[in-house]
Amino acid sequence: MIKMDFNKIFSLVCSVVLLASCANPRKALYFDGQNDAQITTSLKIPETTIRSNDLLSINFTSLNPEATTIFNAPNTTLTPTSGNPSTGIAVQTTGYLVNADGNVQFPILGKMKAAGYTADQLSDVLAKTLVDKKLLIDPVVTVRFLNYRVTVLGEVSRPTVINVPDEKITLLEALGLAGDITIFGRKENVLLIREENGQRLVKRLNLNNSDLLQSPYYYLKSNDIIYVEPNNAKVASATRSTQLLPILLSGLSFAAIIIDRLTR
Repeated sequence: MIKMDFNKIFSLVCSVVLLASCANPRKALYFDGQNDAQITTSLKIPETTIRSNDLLSINFTSLNPEATTIFNAPNTTLTPTSGNPSTGIAVQTTGYLVNADGNVQFPILGKMKAAGYTADQLSDVLAKTLVDKKLLIDPVVTVRFLNYRVTVLGEVSRPTVINVPDEKITLLEALGLAGDITIFGRKENVLLIREENGQRLVKRLNLNNSDLLQSPYYYLKSNDIIYVEPNNAKVASATRSTQLLPILLSGLSFAAIIIDRLTR
């Protein structure tokens, strides 16, 4: 009986090893077959369009610091639930909140449209408005996103939400910050989910292929979601574990009862 059970366990272990060995090792590589080369690309860092519920840092400067002070008093204070991904501590952030109608409420200027503009375009609009209303002389307005972030999920070492202070991040950088794809992740079928113009774009990306370096999805946009699927070996392993664990525990319990009775 014991010998037969041992043979079954040995056969199961061999099957698992053989299944793992059947996986194509080339699919675990980034940019398989890429030799030394100078890749010419016309890719530009994508500009993010302001949307409702964005949190903006808007800083005003001019030749009259006293007159500028009132415009540098943000109208909202929020504590993002995502917090600091490295510490897990929520970070208090102060800025101008774009409301559901796409507007921002400013001191003196009142309600102004922000949604639909890029950060640079909104800067120009605000500076022109201040000059036209003779509120400031030679104003300089700097607009930045405070909620620029991407999410990495699935077969990576550390699934996380990444805050991007410089508003520029590539797919490879995001995966690196998430601890890289595990050996069980499918590099040839990484899923990108992006929301634009009220629609969700779903794109499959092959990280085995160096064409990614020239892809319009090489640079990520704010609120992008990256999902790395598990490979067949991981799925099969998880399925077998789910099926065999109850059986194994039941067998051990039965064996313990028999041994206890025999030793009495």
